[in-house]
Amino acid sequence: MKELPIFEEGSDMYERYEAKFKALADARRLRIMSLLVKHGKVCVCDLAMMLDMPQSKLSYHLKILLDQNLILVDTRGKWNDYQINLNEVNHILSEELCCLFRLDRMMDDNK
Repeated sequence: MKELPIFEEGSDMYERYEAKFKALADARRLRIMSLLVKHGKVCVCDLAMMLDMPQSKLSYHLKILLDQNLILVDTRGKWNDYQINLNEVNHILSEELCCLFRLDRMMDDNK
């Protein structure tokens, strides 16, 4: 059986997860990510149309997702294409996060 990692209390891991989950805690950003999963790489102009959202407001939400490395951007001249960062999304859904709440870890912390 694979050994799951145990995290040290002093790490900034909790703050990193908090920031990522804050970025995901918005219905518009979740919809953006859903569209990117469904359509792959999408131009910002097409995303704005799909979402019926002004490009300025869309850019605000895209920046939040970009800052947390949840999406990737590819610039073509004056246009930006966005796509899901599968590595980062899979990492959030990985065993690492479950290790924060492992019962044996909590029991060790209470000793």
